[in-house]
Amino acid sequence: MTLTDLIQTFKDSVAQANLQMELTAEYCVVCLSLALACALIIMLTYRLFYRGACYSANFNILLAMTALVTTTIIMTISANIVLSLGMVGALSIVRFRAAVKDPLDVGFLFWSVAVGITCGAGLYLFALMGTLFLALVYIVLQLLRGRARTHLIITRYREKAAEQVESVLHTAHARIRSRTVSGETTEVTAAVFFLFRQRDLDKTIGAIEGVEHVMMVEYTGDI
Repeated sequence: MTLTDLIQTFKDSVAQANLQMELTAEYCVVCLSLALACALIIMLTYRLFYRGACYSANFNILLAMTALVTTTIIMTISANIVLSLGMVGALSIVRFRAAVKDPLDVGFLFWSVAVGITCGAGLYLFALMGTLFLALVYIVLQLLRGRARTHLIITRYREKAAEQVESVLHTAHARIRSRTVSGETTEVTAAVFFLFRQRDLDKTIGAIEGVEHVMMVEYTGDI
């Protein structure tokens, strides 16, 4: 038996088992439209509740494109089982070199891929319910996280202010991350955890005699 005969036998077996799905224009429009609707929910969630240092509009557009492209691939696989075997081999050699800085971005990419798979397979209700549920969970977690914030306090002071500065940082339960001493000048970086609202810790330290510079920034994991 030649390779051609083997492929033909496999096609006949798949056709008899009714594993192939016939693609129609209406089916493609419905799948892509629902994938686009779910992708818009993902994009809106990412845009409104992004907490990183620098929002990327290109990455948000990529989320929608990923969902639509995955939907197209899954529809093609569903319509032609034989083609899917070659597609798996072709996709296995694809390598992406772009670095993803925020771990949450990886989760959003997997979310878009999941939407594309479910929509391409015709599981419309599951795709919509899954998208809404994941969006709700992400929003709730971000709102809970927004109440608790970690800040970095960078303070440069002279030796005569050391005792007062360290006393204020100790009272605020700050954790010293680094300390640099240059002559009579000391620079300290401390992490402070604020709950519910931001305190005026920077103003308190800045009012101490001998303090030359105070800077406070919110730590988001991107610094």
